[in-house]
This record gives sequence, structure tokens and C-alpha cells, in this order.
Amino acid sequence: MTSGVPQGNVLDPHLFLSYVNDIWRNIESKIRFFADDCIICRKILNIKDVEKLQTDLERVGDWAEGNEIKINQNKSNAISYTTAGLKDPLNYSLGDQKVPEASSCKYLEIIIRNDLIWADQVNYTVQKAWRALHFVMRIVKKGNKNTKSLAHTSLVRPILVYGAAYWDP
Repeated sequence: MTSGVPQGNVLDPHLFLSYVNDIWRNIESKIRFFADDCIICRKILNIKDVEKLQTDLERVGDWAEGNEIKINQNKSNAISYTTAGLKDPLNYSLGDQKVPEASSCKYLEIIIRNDLIWADQVNYTVQKAWRALHFVMRIVKKGNKNTKSLAHTSLVRPILVYGAAYWDP
């Protein structure tokens, strides 16, 4: 969910968290914020959990309407994570619009697939690290060993280790 204040006003992402500090009060599902984005998640074990998540989405929609916040439907997706081969289609709605089902999503620069396989994340990380490495190689072509090492440690290595505790088995 991404928000925006009506009438073209811009809300500073730092103020966003204080602006939405009461959204969690009526929500039973887990809700996480980062900058001006929000994720609502719930472990689904039975139909009651599906109904509770839909109720929470309705509450978020009502809260947004009451606080005059527009939810960016283009950034709203439903995704189910499972290692089971079979799963039911997701039929969630936010307001009067159906939330589209996605097979993967990017959360805080980590790509999570619905089958919990990390190939997309590994490929994304490798490509991003190669771009950074080639940039470093062009910039510090004539630098000494210490300069090259510092540039690698500062610009390439953080890309490789970012989120590794999460996605690296």
C-alpha cells in the first residue's frame, strides 16, 4: 500500500509513520511499514484465516477512506508462499477492487517467489553486483591496491551480503 495526501499535497515519508500510527489498532494480521509502504500478512491455515485477512483489508480500506489516504492499487498484490504443489487462488479485495495475485514480489530489495525458490533473488543480486564491480573497475582503474579494495568493500560487497541471512539457505 502506498499512500498520498489528497489535493496534491506531499507527505514526507518520515511523517507518514506518525500519520498512520493508528492503522494497526483494528488489524488482527501482522502489519509492517517501511517508508511509505505497508505490508499486511497472515498465516493462512483454514478458511477462517482467509476471512480474517479479508476483514483486515476491509478495515484498512475504511481507515484509508476515513483519513483521506489514497491507496495505490498498482502497487497492491496478493501472494501466497508455500512449498505445497497445490494452492487455492487468492480472492482478496481492497475497497471495491480485487487485489491481483502475483507469483513474486520485491520487499526491501529482496525478491520472494511464491514457491520459496531464491533463483530470482540470486540472479538479481549477481547482476547488480556485476554492474557495481564494472563501475568500480572503470573509476579506480589506476588506483592502488588499497583504493581498489576500499571501493570493492564499500560499493560491491554490500550488494552481495544484503539480506543474505534471509535468502541464503
